[in-house]
Amino acid sequence: MTHYCSAVGIATVDTYARFGLPVVVWGAILPEITYGNEYHEIHRVNGTMINEGKLAAEFLTKQGFLKYVVVHDTTDYGKGQNKYFSEYLKLAGGEIVATFPVSPDQQDFTAELTKIKELKPDLIMVGGLTPLGVRLRAQMDRVGVTAQLAGVSGIMNAGFLEGAGAAAEGTISFHNGAPITKYEQGQAFLDAYAKAGFREDPDAYGPFAYSAATLIMDAIEKVGPDRAKVKDLLNTTKAYKSLVGEINFDDHRQNILRANVYVAQDGKWVYWPDSEYAASKRKLRLN
Repeated sequence: MTHYCSAVGIATVDTYARFGLPVVVWGAILPEITYGNEYHEIHRVNGTMINEGKLAAEFLTKQGFLKYVVVHDTTDYGKGQNKYFSEYLKLAGGEIVATFPVSPDQQDFTAELTKIKELKPDLIMVGGLTPLGVRLRAQMDRVGVTAQLAGVSGIMNAGFLEGAGAAAEGTISFHNGAPITKYEQGQAFLDAYAKAGFREDPDAYGPFAYSAATLIMDAIEKVGPDRAKVKDLLNTTKAYKSLVGEINFDDHRQNILRANVYVAQDGKWVYWPDSEYAASKRKLRLN
């Protein structure tokens, strides 16, 4: 079985373990899904908030952003984003001047943004998913908040770019995966994807979902439809060649990855080293 959502993932790991059902998570990034238990049924091919939060703190402070506000939703996902980003930001020398926990379905951010305007932060970090990121970004200009906006992989999808429109330009995001074209099998996958006639491009976690499904199917083909045998084989995964590169599980069945930086440029998420922002042809809001 494969799995995506952090909230559902952490709520169901006990059940999967009780029934001995092997699971490969491909998108949920809450660290506790793998690191918070000793369940040998639970595996994860994507990275965690730890990877993303650490890179975000280090990268943003190096860009000169020193004064921060965090707006995060009150789910486990949002609280986890706030926790790990805040911990690493302190180590990197940044300062959080205010934190605003909000409901994930909150529509109006006038009160929060009015306070943020008074605080004059360099950057607002969004700890939440696309709907929260879109609503917040859409209301920033109306209130007159000129801070840079950043968020981790929860907003790194086409939905944010479409929802925020032109205002999305220059938003920074962090994701455990590299651009699909950077992987050895990436172009072949994209060619097959296009040939299949899908209307939308694969999302940021699409390659991880594909890799998780392939990993499970290969395990079943090798040992048969036996849960215990599939679990034991998955637990020994090392140097497995997948769409997202080699999969190597640590002693908590967590794939070992590094995160990457992306920026919204001309309606697309662009790998930071390939962007005009990295080349100083365009400026972030601090600049």
